[in-house]
Amino acid sequence: MHFRAWMVFLLLWSTFIYLPLAHMVWGPGGFLGSSGLGAIDFAGGLVVELASGVAAAVAALVVGRRRSGGVGYAAPPHNVPFILFGAGLLWFGWFGFNGGSGLVAGNLASLACLTTNTAAAAAALGWMLLETWQRGKPTAVGVATGAVAGLVAITPAAGYVSPLAAVLIGFAAALVCSYAMQLKNRWRLDDSLDVLPVHGVAGLLGTLLTGVFTLKSLNPAGADGLLVGQPGQLWIQLKAAGFTILFVGVGTYVILLLIRLVMPLRVNDIQEQQGLDINAHGEEAYNSEYTG
Repeated sequence: MHFRAWMVFLLLWSTFIYLPLAHMVWGPGGFLGSSGLGAIDFAGGLVVELASGVAAAVAALVVGRRRSGGVGYAAPPHNVPFILFGAGLLWFGWFGFNGGSGLVAGNLASLACLTTNTAAAAAALGWMLLETWQRGKPTAVGVATGAVAGLVAITPAAGYVSPLAAVLIGFAAALVCSYAMQLKNRWRLDDSLDVLPVHGVAGLLGTLLTGVFTLKSLNPAGADGLLVGQPGQLWIQLKAAGFTILFVGVGTYVILLLIRLVMPLRVNDIQEQQGLDINAHGEEAYNSEYTG
């Protein structure tokens, strides 16, 4: 993607997609949240995770696949230690992400931190077991991916569900997101950071499972879910997720089309083969020359 187009996209998407959606879910009078439809999203399953996954899928389709012979859907990991380091930083930072959504250091923040860590650990273990069953051995990248999927899936539920429910949510995220990644590769969607199969799918899964496991006894500001005989909350979560997908999908598509009217969305073939670092920023990481 062209760097200028990317910067304009960030500005427009943050302003016209993210901010309105955040208000709809969390803001006073927001029609998706407690004062409207009644959807519950503790720390961003709808606003951050599902929205980013949908936007990534739309952008990947509009911009198109890279021309570098399979990169993006079949390339091996470039730097496994950095992947694990990044996953560790995410896992640690997610305590601020979810726990901080409790707003004060109290019982609610403690519950959110506990369920966050539990879901991430369960998903990492689940992904490791799934890989072992499918290919005979686990991978470090797979375990890290599973942990992130668990962190994403617990995000909407962190302050509303029990630690046992967090275990189930984590294992479910590992199973569903692993299958989603296989589908993404089969469909050759060039989503290079797996935002759709991990963040989008786990965000959707977590939003729906929040409607199953949420307990008002744990958080009076929440609701009771399907687990205690209240299927209505699951239906509310499903409607909120459906609206989010529609709103973000259409909005992202329109923004990309508007940008393409005034500037190129992607670089030309020669610039892509030479590399975006040297073309967009005048720097490169390796001593290599383009010989095409």
